[in-house]
Amino acid sequence: SDTSLIMSLTEAGAEIQGLYNNLDANFLLNSAYLVFFMQAGFAMLCAGSVRSKNTKNILIKNVLDACVGALAWFYLGYGFAFGTPSKGTGMNSFIGNGNFAMKGVSSQKEIAMYLFQWSFSAAATTIVSGSVAERTKFEAYLGYSFFLCAFVYPVIVHWGWSGQGWLGPWRTETGDGGGKLLAGSGMLDFAGSGIVHLTGGVAGLMGAWIVGPRTGRFASDGRVNPMPGHSAPLVVLGTFILWLGWYGFNPGSQLALVAYDGAAADNARVIARTAVTTTLSAAGGGVAAMILNYTLYHVWDLIAVCNGVLAGLVGITAGCSTTEPWAAPICGALSALVIHFSSKLLLKLQIDDPLEAAPMHGFCGAFGVLWVGFMAKKEYVSEVFGTARNGYEPAGVFYGGNGKLLGAQICGIVVITAWVAANLGAFFMLMKKLNLLRTTVEEETLGLDESKHGGKAYAMELVAPEPA
Repeated sequence: SDTSLIMSLTEAGAEIQGLYNNLDANFLLNSAYLVFFMQAGFAMLCAGSVRSKNTKNILIKNVLDACVGALAWFYLGYGFAFGTPSKGTGMNSFIGNGNFAMKGVSSQKEIAMYLFQWSFSAAATTIVSGSVAERTKFEAYLGYSFFLCAFVYPVIVHWGWSGQGWLGPWRTETGDGGGKLLAGSGMLDFAGSGIVHLTGGVAGLMGAWIVGPRTGRFASDGRVNPMPGHSAPLVVLGTFILWLGWYGFNPGSQLALVAYDGAAADNARVIARTAVTTTLSAAGGGVAAMILNYTLYHVWDLIAVCNGVLAGLVGITAGCSTTEPWAAPICGALSALVIHFSSKLLLKLQIDDPLEAAPMHGFCGAFGVLWVGFMAKKEYVSEVFGTARNGYEPAGVFYGGNGKLLGAQICGIVVITAWVAANLGAFFMLMKKLNLLRTTVEEETLGLDESKHGGKAYAMELVAPEPA
C-alpha cells in the first residue's frame, strides 16, 4: 500500500509537471501572437507616416517582411540562433549550428519557443522599412529582409539569448570551453532593447544613409523641407497596437508562467511587474514628448507624443524586469529626449529617416541597454536572471553595482552596432553598386504606388471628383 501511494503520488506529480509545461507553452504562444500583432501596428504606423502616394509600397513591404521573414527564420534563422548539433558536440559561442528547418525541435516548449522567437525576428526586420521608405526598390528590400532574418539578427540572438552565446547571461556550457559569463554577468537585455531594437535601428540607419534622402528633403542650403505623413489616425492606431503588442514582447520574455526546467520560480510576479514598468515607461515617454514639444515649439504635437510613447517602450525593453516601477516613467522620459535629439542629429547629417526609426529603435535601444547598467536592482537581477554565480551579484551602478555590469552593457552596444553596420552596410553598398537599391526620380515623384504597384492606395475619385 505504501508503494501504491508512492506510485500514485509520482503519477500525480508527473501530471502536474505536464500541466505546468502546457501552461508555459500556452503562455509563450499567446505572447507570440501578441508580438506578431505588432506587425499590424508597424504597418499602420508606416502607412500613416508616409505620403499617400507611397502607401501601398510600404504596406506590401510590411506584409512581405512577415512572409519572407517566416521562411528565413524556419530554414536558417532559428538554427543560427538556438540550434545545437544533434551529437551535442561542436557548439560554439558565436553562432548556432543545427535544428535547421526545425529538425529535432519536438517538445511543446521548444516549438512554442520557436514561434515566439520568430515573432521577435519579424519585429526586428520591419523596423527598417520605415527608414528607407518612399525611395527604395522592392527587390533590394526583399533581399535585405531575408538576409537580416536568416543570418544577421540570429547571430546576435545566439550571442545574447542562447545557452552558449558569449555575450549573454544564459551561457551554461559550450563546445569551445566557454561557460564563463562576460564580466561575471553577461549583457542583461531582458526583452531586446539591444538584441532586437538596436539591431533594427542600426540596419535602418545604414539603409537610410546609403540609399540617400528622399528627393527634395534637404534644400541646397541645408534647410529641411517638411514631408509630413498623410494620416494621423493611422499613426495613432499603429501606436496603440504596438503598445498592446509590447505586453507580449516584454512580459512574454519571462518565457514561462509556472516552471522553467522544473523550477517553479516566482514567474507570475516578474511578469506582472514587467507589464507595469512597460506601461509606466510608455506613459512617461508620451508626457515628456508632449512637454518638450510644447516648450520648444508651442504645439501640442500628436505625432511627437506617439513617438515619445514608442521611445519609452523601446527604452524599457531591456530593463523592464529589473527596473523598479517608480523609475520606469523616468526611463520613458529620458527615452523621449533621446529620440528628439537623435532625430535632430540625423537631420543635421542630412540622413533622411521618414519614420524616425533609427532614432527610436537604434538610439533609444542603446539607451535601454545602458539604463540596465545604471538602474538594475540587485534583487530583481538575481530573481530574473539567476546570475548570482560564485557569490557575485550584478547590479546597476545606482544600486551599489561595481560598474562591471555597466561595462558588459556598453560592450553589448558596441558589438551589436559594429556587427549590424558591417553586414548591412556591405549589403546596401552592394545593392547600390548593382543599381538595385534606389528607384528613379520619376518613379519617386509620381509615387511608388502608381509606378510600381498598379495604382493608388485610395480610390478617392469615388468620394470627390478630381479637379480638372
